[in-house]
Amino acid sequence: MTRLDASDLAHRLGREAEAVCRHYLDAGHRQGNYWQVGDARNTPGRSMFVRLKETAKGPAGKWTDAATGEHGDLLDVIRESCGLTDFADVVEEARCFLSLPRPKPAPATKKRPSAPAPSGSAEAARRLFAMSQPISGTPVETYLRHRGITALHGTGNLRFHPRCYYRPDDHGPTETWPAMIAAVTDLRGAITGAHRTWLAPDGSDKAPIETQRKAMGDLLGHAVRFGIAGEAMAAGEGIESVLSARQTIPHMAMAAALSAAHLAAILFPETLRRLYILRDNDPAGDGARDNLVERANAAGIEAIVLSPVLEDFNEDLRRLGLDALRASLRVQLAPHDVARFMAQAA
Repeated sequence: MTRLDASDLAHRLGREAEAVCRHYLDAGHRQGNYWQVGDARNTPGRSMFVRLKETAKGPAGKWTDAATGEHGDLLDVIRESCGLTDFADVVEEARCFLSLPRPKPAPATKKRPSAPAPSGSAEAARRLFAMSQPISGTPVETYLRHRGITALHGTGNLRFHPRCYYRPDDHGPTETWPAMIAAVTDLRGAITGAHRTWLAPDGSDKAPIETQRKAMGDLLGHAVRFGIAGEAMAAGEGIESVLSARQTIPHMAMAAALSAAHLAAILFPETLRRLYILRDNDPAGDGARDNLVERANAAGIEAIVLSPVLEDFNEDLRRLGLDALRASLRVQLAPHDVARFMAQAA
């Protein structure tokens, strides 16, 4: 079967999208213009959405699994739900389905009033985090130790997923790689998003793929948090950079906002009186620093900028060593915070 023939078959299935879903994904249900189910294998749940009508976002029959990032068309649904491996068998099943008489759609049943979780939602992030496991003894721990990070106390917001889905583009096959899953939380500790770092199977480095990191969910104002903030805390961009600074300041709460733009917009705890800004040594880091200093000062919070010698604090840790990093940060902290947060690290 040619690509054109397959495209035409997928289009014909798209015209019958709801009937296809009711037949092959009967563990799900309709929510507005989407069919909602756990995944393409017809697992009960609410993270996968199949578009039932053509919209500006795309044609009918296209689907996305918000928990894994998988996406495809109704031929993929038939393949996965029926457990087929040979494409010829998928085509035959699709043609058989299209030849069947169409029953009238069943009347919609009243569902609970909660809105469906869109692709990349906080609900999908919570599901992904729940599917993951603690990092002790996993490739995540190996990865962090390879980057010089050994102080792993209070890292419950980091977890390990052994087979996290990765798809390089709309046309490439879905791959699975081990991944570090980081929970993005609000000031109350509720998970609003998740961040994935795909890893090499042995944890020696990141996976050899084009996009090694990707976030999902509601990120603005929130962060990956280590420790509970009191009067003082530190905030930076990357997880590894923040954990590197924490190697030398082990008793200070810290937060990784995941990007310069999100660092500039991070929300302040009510108890916060002094904010240490762990800047990256690049133009984006400079911009985040300036915006965050302005916001903190406007809120009556003292802002102190901590700068790395090299690109970021993980670069300092790996290339210059722990003692050099400790010495560099010691002279940048407020004197009373040196004794308070660094005493046991000396």
